[in-house]
Amino acid sequence: MDMSLRFWRVPTRLVWWFKTTLKNTLMMVICLLLLAQSSLPPANPYERIRTFTRNDEFDYLDWTLDALLLKFAHGSLDLPRHLSVAEQREAVMDYIKLVAWINKTSLAINRIYADPAISDKPGAAAELSQRLEILRSMEKSQKPIAEEILQYQVSVIVGEIGLGTAGQPLPPVMYHATSLPNALIISPRDVIRQDYNISLLPEMTIEQIVNLEHSVEEELNVSALVVPVGGVGTYPTMVLNSTNLPWLLEVIAHEWIHNYLTLRPLGINYLTSPELRTMNETTANIAGKEIGWAALERFYPEIAAQLTPPEIPTGEEPEEPEQPAAPTPTPEPEDPTIFRFGREMHKTRVRVDELLAQGKIEEAEAYMEQRRQVFWEQGYRIRRLNQAYFAFYGAYADTPGGGAAGRDPVGPAVQRLRHRSASLTEFIRRIAGLTSFEQLQQLVQ
Repeated sequence: MDMSLRFWRVPTRLVWWFKTTLKNTLMMVICLLLLAQSSLPPANPYERIRTFTRNDEFDYLDWTLDALLLKFAHGSLDLPRHLSVAEQREAVMDYIKLVAWINKTSLAINRIYADPAISDKPGAAAELSQRLEILRSMEKSQKPIAEEILQYQVSVIVGEIGLGTAGQPLPPVMYHATSLPNALIISPRDVIRQDYNISLLPEMTIEQIVNLEHSVEEELNVSALVVPVGGVGTYPTMVLNSTNLPWLLEVIAHEWIHNYLTLRPLGINYLTSPELRTMNETTANIAGKEIGWAALERFYPEIAAQLTPPEIPTGEEPEEPEQPAAPTPTPEPEDPTIFRFGREMHKTRVRVDELLAQGKIEEAEAYMEQRRQVFWEQGYRIRRLNQAYFAFYGAYADTPGGGAAGRDPVGPAVQRLRHRSASLTEFIRRIAGLTSFEQLQQLVQ
């Protein structure tokens, strides 16, 4: 299928004028808002952290303006509605294959430059570099088409389950695949709690990342960790470019749920407390998996048929019979020789919380490093395991058994609400109106 469509192009000077004017206007609004607030004293921890990060922070304003211009230029065509499901599927799969070729070619070039036996590295990589340039050019034309199709497919599912207005998602599903910023997570050392999350440039080297973590920790006596992210709930949302279609649909849906919640009490209060942040992220995880899987089954059934669907709560709680008809057989104990990541991470988090509660900070940190080496030996390449690690990953508490969340009661409460809701739409609408963990507890008790 020939997808080499000619899109309407905005004159370069007009684009520059529009972007500059909009950016200046937004900056003026931001400045006015900031002037209305009290100035931060030099000793403010956030400003002290930014003395280390300011030159490496990600510019969301520039990225958003560029993404919006791109979306408006291509979205006006409403392309997906003019393609059959088979044509949509073909366009998306062609693009995913193209991304795989780009990744494979880039890896081959990197290997040449890392090989000490090759003296003329540019010459040895010349053919591959030329091929990569051609592939990048093809990606530039095919990427907007694939994004429009995937947005449309997720929108169809959102509309069908009734999570929209007049059958349309509000806000509209809109994402852009890109290199995502990393996140610098800051937690106190004596308790696991995310105090700060600062977005950093994706091109930072590992040496720069390690130096930044150590500098911040030494200066502020905190736990710091730079982590990768799979998506960011900006608008358009930012999603990591991937060849994993099931994961891609799930993340597109996950980030749209954040956009949906941002217009409602739960999302508005995202930063109010650690409990509300966990409620937001766990809700987005649950909904992202369900919506993403529904889109996969609807538009890519041959792929869905090869995978195990996620465990989706039915909305009906099993009832305990008063008198069992027959003795219930005792379940066989789980094989302790099988290493299960979620179980072991849960065990680690629980022990760390116990040590920190006793004031044994150094002992807890030594224990985390010991456990990190255990995970490493089992094939889980965790670079650092510290308080900031648990503060970040523990908020995604949709995994039964706790995982990195340990015994945090927030995640299980969100799962329980989903279990007691008749549908995903009912669950999201119920939790979207909450402004505290206490309200959630009242709903599920």
